[in-house]
Amino acid sequence: MNRSNQTPAQQGYRMPAEWEPHAATWLSWPRRDGISFPGSYDQVMPVLTKMVVALGESEPVCINVRDAAQESEIRKVLGNGDGGDHSHVRFQRIPTNEPWCRDHGPIFLTKPGAANPLIALDWEYNAWGWKYPPFDLDNAVPKKVAAILDDIPVFSPGIVLEGGSIEVNGAGTLLTTESCLLNPNRNPTLKKADIERFLRDYLCVTNILWLGDGIEGDDTDGHIDDLTRFVSRTSVVTVVEEDEHDDNYEPLQVNLNRLREMSAEDGTPLTVRTLPMPGKIAREGQRLPASYANYYVANKVVLMPAFNDPHDAWAAAVLREAFPTRRIVPIDCRELIWGLGAFHCLTQQQPAV
Repeated sequence: MNRSNQTPAQQGYRMPAEWEPHAATWLSWPRRDGISFPGSYDQVMPVLTKMVVALGESEPVCINVRDAAQESEIRKVLGNGDGGDHSHVRFQRIPTNEPWCRDHGPIFLTKPGAANPLIALDWEYNAWGWKYPPFDLDNAVPKKVAAILDDIPVFSPGIVLEGGSIEVNGAGTLLTTESCLLNPNRNPTLKKADIERFLRDYLCVTNILWLGDGIEGDDTDGHIDDLTRFVSRTSVVTVVEEDEHDDNYEPLQVNLNRLREMSAEDGTPLTVRTLPMPGKIAREGQRLPASYANYYVANKVVLMPAFNDPHDAWAAAVLREAFPTRRIVPIDCRELIWGLGAFHCLTQQQPAV
């Protein structure tokens, strides 16, 4: 536990960009009795297996599990995958309610050369505005991860924030959305200026850029990781909808126009590349938040959600240009998206120090 009265920003820490070197990727494995994949738990297992296998050429994978029985089940699932080597997988006895580690896991900050070069942020977590109780196990994850990592210091800002709601370039600029961070179901007593102060103090940024609304079907109230992602310090990719009659068309155009007026922390205008949106995917009368922006950048690969859609190849080409030194790995997420998230939602990077 941190005992300093100084904030991480005052101590000189920063949150590295996702494309900077990782020590590991953290996951929280879904439970068969969880609510994320109603009626399709077994159908999601091949997608998760492909994700873990793809990360094997890149970095260690730490998987949070409830107990020995769940670990044994996962080992069997992975073993039934492609028969590949899974020696990069490390199981951690950290029980969770649901698998969305991006949102309930710790956010890591670094300061090379410091007595504590790696620290963890433990934001409060309320399942996107009390939508899916219980979430007590999820809310306890950051401190338990920190304890496993040799009891690294933990800073607890005391407000609700999910990892999928913020995107940084590692140099002082942060992207987020008004529809999520200003939603009263998170921090009803805080104004925009208050939230910005927390972002500056704990995520160590100086330049905060606000987009508007998220995509249809997104139960997180508009997480940035379904919309716009940094691919370099001054460049972003952002999703656009070509169909003017689609409900996503107007809000994504508004976001695109905002981005074209935005700059990085040193005043350099952002370079904006567009990603397509896949065709509308619905299940049981519910539109699902399928987005190519929910990719995950690992050390050697980029995990890209694919949807057996004509736009899959276009999205892969955009990401290949954005990350030329990494292998783009499209994985079919038509079953995974039934849980209302994809690869970025499932993962949390532990930066190397």
